[in-house]
Amino acid sequence: MTLSETSSQAPAIASWKIKLLYDGECPLCMREVNFLRKRDAGRGLVKFVDIAADDYAPEANGGVDFETAMGRIHAVLPDNTVIKDVAVFRRVYEILGMGWIYAITKLPIVGFLADSLYGIWADWRLALTGRPNLAAIVTERQNRIECEARCRIEG
Repeated sequence: MTLSETSSQAPAIASWKIKLLYDGECPLCMREVNFLRKRDAGRGLVKFVDIAADDYAPEANGGVDFETAMGRIHAVLPDNTVIKDVAVFRRVYEILGMGWIYAITKLPIVGFLADSLYGIWADWRLALTGRPNLAAIVTERQNRIECEARCRIEG
């Protein structure tokens, strides 16, 4: 490999401002993601990463593993800083020019209440959308991934 090949293959600077980790199997999450995609309007300010995909890679997403990502919403900033809970919504909406929607959550008491309410929502999200509990989802996913790996080896 020549020096020019090395320099031409240098990693590109991220054009996205935030990487949103979302559950692509959650109908309510998908409603929000679809809304945000429309607001992004192809600008690429928000990179959407489906944590439910079998090829989800924690190492490419701030080290946030599947189970952690399923428990609460997370996002990764270009410097690899991980944020979670209402701070994710606040930052995404600010980036998309709609920061006024979550601006009030910057106030300490309101922010505390918003985080508390989000925590309750996150704890009940799977049940409210008719899905199994988190432990069952994690186990089923792990079994599916292991089975697919065995099939590739055996087959």
